[in-house]
Amino acid sequence: MEHAAGKRWGSRAAHILSYLLMAIVAAVMALPFLWMISTSFKEMGQVLIFPPQWIPKPFVLANYAEAWDLAKFSLFFRNSAIVTILTTAGQLITCSLAGFAFARLEFPGRDSIFLVYLATMMIPIQVTLIPLYLLMKELGWINTFSGLIVPGIFSAYGTFMLRQFFLGIPESLDESAVIDGCGYFRIYWQILLPLSKAALATQAVFCFMWQWNNLLWPLVMTNTDEFRTLTVGLQLFKGQYSIAWNLLMAGSVISVIPILILYVFLQKYFVEGIAMTGLKG
Repeated sequence: MEHAAGKRWGSRAAHILSYLLMAIVAAVMALPFLWMISTSFKEMGQVLIFPPQWIPKPFVLANYAEAWDLAKFSLFFRNSAIVTILTTAGQLITCSLAGFAFARLEFPGRDSIFLVYLATMMIPIQVTLIPLYLLMKELGWINTFSGLIVPGIFSAYGTFMLRQFFLGIPESLDESAVIDGCGYFRIYWQILLPLSKAALATQAVFCFMWQWNNLLWPLVMTNTDEFRTLTVGLQLFKGQYSIAWNLLMAGSVISVIPILILYVFLQKYFVEGIAMTGLKG
């Protein structure tokens, strides 16, 4: 009995310790976000006070309106929405089609091609930046939505994740569909995609977050406000000799809101997709 009681107390202590460590890690990760929100409501003179004042005095709501008007946020917000939504939609189409091909179709060199495609994930974007920029220049896509969107609709990671998910769906469903006269595209469209909502939602969240927060490519590709995205627009708060930290933080809070909304609505599918996407094959 004493041994069993000792084991129960040891198990409880381990659980308490693990939860305590997770709480500490969560608090450390949340601190920068809380500081960003706090700073967005401060006057400029309060931003760099040490020790920092977490509760602004006074509470300046006008920072948000000033940030929105000063940085042309309505234009930049629209541009970010266009680029992010179209890129995410395009990536779901290309990644699901490629994942279906690598998971279900038999063709010479399939596995070798897939491995080569996966190897592209190890190439930093800085390596491909100049060749990709020169290609966009030849196509006449500099400072256009096409140049911002098209290079982002292909993803080796998205293809890998969806392929793994498709491998987890029984092939007997495909065989039944073939008996009923379905071709490959109908199997993809009417059988696999409806069963892959969790994986598609997961990829949508990843792609949306990456594209919405992407700074390097829009910074390189745009040279007028007409096509600049929100991340580039935030740079307008950085002057040659000073930075309007309170306005920059207000703009950053605005830019985070769409990602939070998306995650709230897709959280169920996101968690399910991560749990169900294995490492088969």
